[in-house]
Amino acid sequence: MTAFQIILMGLLIICAVSVSFSKNLLNAILIYMSFSLVMSMLWICLESPDLAITEAAVGAGITSVLFFVTLKKIHAIEAAEPEEKEESKDE
Repeated sequence: MTAFQIILMGLLIICAVSVSFSKNLLNAILIYMSFSLVMSMLWICLESPDLAITEAAVGAGITSVLFFVTLKKIHAIEAAEPEEKEESKDE
C-alpha cells in the first residue's frame, strides 16, 4: 500500500467524522462531496475505474445537487438578494 493511499484513507476518516459533527447543513454537504471525491480517487488507485466514475458521478455529482436543491426548498439556503434589499431599506 502506497503512502498516497494511506493519506486518502486518512482523509476519508476525517471527512466521515467531520460530517457527523458538522452543525451547518451546507458544510455537511460540502464535506460529503469531498468524501465522495476522495473515495473516487481511492477507487482509481485500486485500479477500478468503473467504480471511480460511478462514485464521482453519483456520490459527488447527482446526490450533492439533490441535497442542495433540498436545502433550497426548505429555505436552509437563502438567496443573497433579500439581504441586499434589507440593507437598502435600512438606509
